[in-house]
This record gives sequence, structure tokens and C-alpha cells, in this order.
Amino acid sequence: MTGRLLELCIDANDPARLAGFWAGLLERETSDDGLTLLPREDPDLVIRFLPTQRPKTGPNQVHLHLTSSSDEEQRSTVARALELGGRHLDVGQTPEEGHIVLADPEGNELCVIEAGNRFLADTAFLGELACDGSREVGLFWSGALGWPLVWDQDEETAIQSPLGGAKIAWGGPPVRPRSGPNRIHFHLAPVGPGDEQDEVRRLTALGASPIGDVRDESGWLSMSDPDGNEFCVPAPR
Repeated sequence: MTGRLLELCIDANDPARLAGFWAGLLERETSDDGLTLLPREDPDLVIRFLPTQRPKTGPNQVHLHLTSSSDEEQRSTVARALELGGRHLDVGQTPEEGHIVLADPEGNELCVIEAGNRFLADTAFLGELACDGSREVGLFWSGALGWPLVWDQDEETAIQSPLGGAKIAWGGPPVRPRSGPNRIHFHLAPVGPGDEQDEVRRLTALGASPIGDVRDESGWLSMSDPDGNEFCVPAPR
């Protein structure tokens, strides 16, 4: 059995507004309730926005990287983000760095990567989920999803679906302390023979840990990866 990355979930104080921002930025259609961004093409990630009362209190452990095929496209993406309610963000980047750092309307960080970036040359417009995390957690997610490592150097790791699409990368130690539950997390679904209980056992054997009871009324069980980052699987029957 392997896990399937069912959706990328983003907690939001105003889910409808944030979904509208990202739908416009990624040029995606939304579900009927307006809270889920549908794939533009396979294997795009489904992105779902979930309500929360918690304010954002620090940098996210995960942020999105958007790719550019030209300088003009990078400028166009930045302009679209600003028109939709985003803003420029100073995280200590220098003028010599080619990427542009922005924040969405709730302060979630994102980067618009410069044209010619070779690491993201084989990805889609949503090119990368850039994560703060250890090599151990990169190896865990490679095993959990059955995605091969496409980078494993100097404690930095990255994985990518065999079908292509966005990479998930971890920057290696030191790992920034978390300021609370992550606002961006994964929902997994089991694939292959077995049921939800088998999937929980498999993920636990890989290094995950259950953390409490079901996360919400939908019946999702919260677990944590080896770095303590939350993710959810269907609650065992």
C-alpha cells in the first residue's frame, strides 16, 4: 500500500476570500462551494481551504513556489498577485536574488521564481512546496507517498510524483521552531489493498505518530511526521 496526496489544505480565517485569491493567481476553477481549487491538469494538486479562528503567528513551515517561463511572465504573476490582494514581503532577500517574495491576503508566504530556474524546469506553474524540514522528514514523505527522491544533498531533499508536477522540498537543518499547528498541511488517502487502519499502521512504521482524536467532523485522523508536522488520513474504521 502507498498513500495518495489527496489535497493540500490551507487553514484560513476567511476561506472564501483566500480561495478566491489563489484561484485567481493559479488560474484555477473552484468547487461548487468555492473552497477547493480543482486541478487545471493532471497531476496538479487539489488545494482546499479550511476555516480556522487561529491567527497566523509566524512564518509557515511550507510555502508555495510559482514558476516563470520568462521575465515578462514573472512580472505578470507578481502584478496579478498584487491586484488580487497580495503584497510584497521582506524576508531578508537581497536585490541580487531573482525570485520575488510575496504574501497572500492572510500573510502566507509565496515566491515567484525567476525564469531559467533549472531545479523547477520539469514542473508545472505551481512548481514546488518549499518546506522547512529535516532530511529524515524528506525520506519519510518519499516512503509515505511512494514518490522518488529527486534531490538528496547536504541534508536537503526533494521528492516528485512519477507523473511530474510540483516538487516537495525540505531545506535541511536547522529546522525553524514551529509557532503552533501548521496552517498548511496534507490530506492523504490510502491506495491499494487494505483499509484506513492498515494505512495508519504503515505510516506509523515509517515514523509518523497519531496525535489525538479525529481532526474534524469529516472524520480525519491527525498524525504528525518525524518533524512534528501535522497531516491527516481518514479515521480508521
